[in-house]
Amino acid sequence: MLIRLACAVKETKIRTALANRLAEQDVQLQFFKPSTLSWQALARSCADVFIVSSPAIPKPVESSISLLNELPEAPMTIVLHNRESLEEHANLLAAGVDVVLYSGIPVESLLEALETTLESRRQFYYAERFDRRGRFLPRLNDFASNSRDMQVFLDETRQVVSSDATILLLGETGVGKEHLSKAIHADSHRSTGPFIAINMAAIPEQLMESELFGHEQGAFTGAVRSRRGAFELAHGGTIFLDEIGEMPLQMQTKLLRVLQELEFTPVGGENPVWVDVRVIAATNKNLEEEIEKGTFRKDLYYRLGVISLTLLPLRRRKEDIPSLTTHFLTMNRQKFGRNLKRFSPPAMEALCNYHWPGNIRELMNVIERAVLLCKSDMITLAELPSVFHKPKAVQIGGGGSSELSLPREWASMTLPQVRDAVCDQVEALYLTMVLNKTRGKIGETAKIAGIHPRGLYAKMKKLGLDKAAFKAKG
Repeated sequence: MLIRLACAVKETKIRTALANRLAEQDVQLQFFKPSTLSWQALARSCADVFIVSSPAIPKPVESSISLLNELPEAPMTIVLHNRESLEEHANLLAAGVDVVLYSGIPVESLLEALETTLESRRQFYYAERFDRRGRFLPRLNDFASNSRDMQVFLDETRQVVSSDATILLLGETGVGKEHLSKAIHADSHRSTGPFIAINMAAIPEQLMESELFGHEQGAFTGAVRSRRGAFELAHGGTIFLDEIGEMPLQMQTKLLRVLQELEFTPVGGENPVWVDVRVIAATNKNLEEEIEKGTFRKDLYYRLGVISLTLLPLRRRKEDIPSLTTHFLTMNRQKFGRNLKRFSPPAMEALCNYHWPGNIRELMNVIERAVLLCKSDMITLAELPSVFHKPKAVQIGGGGSSELSLPREWASMTLPQVRDAVCDQVEALYLTMVLNKTRGKIGETAKIAGIHPRGLYAKMKKLGLDKAAFKAKG
């Protein structure tokens, strides 16, 4: 974490020692002259820690300290007192000061005490940042999969987790790009640092620079105090830039510089701020097509795509649907206090055969809905949305015998999604026919289908076909 330290100390030797000691640490030091100090300006500095000489505090002291304690950053206040008086020190502590130090002690001892306070501030920040309420924290193991393609993807991901390389996550909406970015952060050496997520599509263009890089007091109308940006908040950790394809060209230029130099200048600021962050970007757009359209910079694309990872849509890893549904059932059972044990076979079959245009996010929503509606200990087809019951069709044609019935949900799908869905349906129909003929004999079925038995097993798992069901028919 990058600590902001505001210093209003009159002793020159202490200011010099602080600047030298903290030069190599994750501390941004800002000095104020005690003789001309504006307490309001000090309060607006957006600091985590204030170090102030006692004579510089405006009276009444209680009101001045209260102003700092009520700031949204919940800062720590250190007062350097020029007299070694226990009574006066106690009065300052009673007024709300966190630490009181006698300025006459050796400078080295003073610096050690200040460093202890800064470390305490870091621990406070981490305690606030991390989940202490028992909520689910993402890990790469969450993405364990029966899909061979997904296993290859996870192997590639694990190879880059320990590095600081910039990552570009590609994939359709709802495949879990943000969840994966959190898992990468949690399994990396930056896991003790912050994880800051920013959605480019949700930020108005005129506010984007301030959101990313912060601003100084008076930088624009309404900027009554300094504000940190997402990059500064992510110092020592990871910043996740979601929907990067929505970023305006002007901001793409500024982001490229930050990625190259690891420094930026806040809006209205004069001095650059250096940060240590890992950048993970994500998009559901084809950035190469956006480059051709002139809406995305080629050099930024190459800089972001040092490591490019594509998350598979759920329809291409249907063999994972049974384990995913069980996982989400367990999560929601604990969340809502419901004693649900399983899905009925028809319900599980419907879930496995569905094309899932909304991917993992849609699956999570369907399971949560089913848990809330279920009245027994087993989720059945009745608790699933109507799209899982009987396929609704639309009629195409002029009303004669040549009319063609198509699934209504195709209207919300892309052509590749429809193609994959049709292929899955055809394969399922064909293999069901052959397995019925062979009474579930895998070797004989594979020979008729012209594929390897291992390939047949993989397809049956993907399509939710159980050989035991065909043996029973015999």
